[in-house]
Amino acid sequence: MSVNDDFKPQFEKITERLMEELATLRTGRATPALVDHIQVEAYGTMQPVKALASMSTPDAKTLNIEPWDQSVIKAIESAIRASDIGVNPVVDGKTIRLIMPMMTEETRHKMVKIVHEKLEDARVHARKVREEAKKQVQNMEGGEDAVRKEQENLEKMVKEYIAKIDALGEKKEAEVMSI
Repeated sequence: MSVNDDFKPQFEKITERLMEELATLRTGRATPALVDHIQVEAYGTMQPVKALASMSTPDAKTLNIEPWDQSVIKAIESAIRASDIGVNPVVDGKTIRLIMPMMTEETRHKMVKIVHEKLEDARVHARKVREEAKKQVQNMEGGEDAVRKEQENLEKMVKEYIAKIDALGEKKEAEVMSI
């Protein structure tokens, strides 16, 4: 079994986490991923919004949150207000509506900067995993040729994951900048 097989799951985790983080960024379109990470104090514990309510997007600018238990509406509303998503919830009887405001050019550029920060964090994590893998390859038995071959395979895999990270960033940046 090669060293690359040992470290591939770590690279996968990095890209999955990046996708989750990018999904929480506001792009001007309503998506349930905007509130997935928000924790609500309900029934004596902290729970994610998606565990307490169903979410739907009737149009591109509106996100409806309909709690299964009406007693948690106030808790969900206050958790959304306290979050950093920049949208004020509107309680409409049994549902909470989030109406996405139009993003200004300045807001779009701020979001792009945040995207770039998240991309750089993912690249840094990938480099750390690469360094760990390099140490393991150096201590590997099997001769110089086997070590060199593993190092080449490792670099190839790292380049592939960095390319995936960059592609995710370009896609999100295009999403943010589209009107």
